[in-house]
Amino acid sequence: MALHDDEMNIRRQRREEMKQKRLKEQRRLKIALICAAVLLVGCGVGIFFLSRNGSPLIQSGEEAPATQATTAPTQPADTTPNYMQNQTTTIHIRAAGDLNITDAVVDSGLTATGYDYTRALQDVATELAVGDLTVLNLEGNICGEPYGTARTSAPKELLDALRCAGVDLVQSANSTTINNGIIGLSSTLKAIRAAGLEPLGAYANTAEFNRSKGFTMCEVNGIRVAFVAFTKGVGGMGLPSGNEKAVNLLYSDYDSEYDEVDRDGIRKLLRTVKAEKPDITIAMLHWGSEYNDAISDTQESIVSLMQKEGVNVIIGTHPHLVQRIDFNPAAGTLTAFSLGDFYGDGTAGGSNYSIILDVEITKDNLAGTTRVTGYDYTPIYTLRDTQCDGRYRVVRINEAMNAYENNFVDKVTKDCYEDMAYSLTRIEERIAGNASGKKTESN
Repeated sequence: MALHDDEMNIRRQRREEMKQKRLKEQRRLKIALICAAVLLVGCGVGIFFLSRNGSPLIQSGEEAPATQATTAPTQPADTTPNYMQNQTTTIHIRAAGDLNITDAVVDSGLTATGYDYTRALQDVATELAVGDLTVLNLEGNICGEPYGTARTSAPKELLDALRCAGVDLVQSANSTTINNGIIGLSSTLKAIRAAGLEPLGAYANTAEFNRSKGFTMCEVNGIRVAFVAFTKGVGGMGLPSGNEKAVNLLYSDYDSEYDEVDRDGIRKLLRTVKAEKPDITIAMLHWGSEYNDAISDTQESIVSLMQKEGVNVIIGTHPHLVQRIDFNPAAGTLTAFSLGDFYGDGTAGGSNYSIILDVEITKDNLAGTTRVTGYDYTPIYTLRDTQCDGRYRVVRINEAMNAYENNFVDKVTKDCYEDMAYSLTRIEERIAGNASGKKTESN
């Protein structure tokens, strides 16, 4: 149907009315938005000045209180870690010597249903567990039966007991690293990790060495601690072709004379460690000569080299005897040449007593510097089954002597008590560097 002019005019008029109505609505909307923005700005300014004046804010829907509170507004919780709230942070590293895998050590955990070394380590667990990080040298393998001295292989339950006693890291770079070949080494490293521990200084293959870069980094309370481990050799054996990086070595002639310090290799590895910017670097060294009090010139040169390359703490094993501890408060460094045997047969003179070392490390959070600020130690003793209640185990000397003096049920024998008293004297002399100078002890 065709539209007439009147109808067209009416429609034209309606369209104009609708257009004007929309324009009015748009203007009202703009005005409302501007007013809202002004109101929000005004509220923000008001809140800012009220908060600056310490006035409590009134939430929407609340009435103003009759009297103003006089307490200050609640401050937001401080989420800064506790160690960063202080100027300094202190941690303690506990270290024990050689755990030698021998027939006597293996048999000390034998039970009617298998192996359990809880009792063997129970007395010293109180000293191991209190360290922020605890480390010792595991001189042996975990690679199946037969167990004992011949293969230096132990049950995995020994690792479980170490973990329960508070040990965190175990040095695997030592004379027994490849006693059972690369397969035995691989089995050992796998067992160590399965027990919740971390091996140091030995690697199943080159790829594993490359991933780790040859060291282990730990962080405790904001302090980054780098552990690196070396050995003088691997029991007179050479590393198989293709596995030259299975263990970190101190000497180029590691399979013969131990005369040529691998300075380039040591320096390269320590500079790799330094590039990761640790706060403190600890070197675990399996070195020196067995049952020998002497500290060689090459050992002294290794100390000098490592300290120049940023090593703060050196902890030695292998001689089976406690040796000198050098602490330099000014430089903030410590070298313990040998901690002795943590747990072993204890039959050779001087090997039945040793120490658990406590190294105090302090970081100045303002200056960003970290150093060794002190050390202490706990004398320990390997009890043979004939010296006590028939249980072969490692104990704290002072506590065992106290038990004897107070006539405890499981006290040691009189001869053992007297030997412990002598051991305390020898430990002090040895740590001070006043060893007899003899090749071996006769006590």
